[in-house]
Amino acid sequence: MFGLTPEKLLIIAVIAAFLIGPERLPQYAAKFSQFIRSMRDFANGAKARMKEEMGPEFDDVDWKKLDPRQYDPRRIVREALMDDTPAPSAIKPVTQSAYAQRKGALPSGSVPPFDAEAT
Repeated sequence: MFGLTPEKLLIIAVIAAFLIGPERLPQYAAKFSQFIRSMRDFANGAKARMKEEMGPEFDDVDWKKLDPRQYDPRRIVREALMDDTPAPSAIKPVTQSAYAQRKGALPSGSVPPFDAEAT
């Protein structure tokens, strides 16, 4: 969690206790616990709403697969390169440059298309 170890968190808590003081510490602890409780309620509400909107499909979703911590670009590239599916037949090999293709597509003596709104 942001590179914070338990020792660092403990030091931060001790420094905060000294800065806040013993008089206001219970008030801030109560506010902090309310904040944590409201965040938990928010997360549970979001989960319940998602379950309600998705219906029975919610249980079929593999949530571990959608976890961004599972993202490994090396694995994705490796799987894409090792894919044995044939290339689509619609792709034609390039035999001439794009300029030559465009030059041959327009009949000689005709005017190339012009879009007045694009300029």
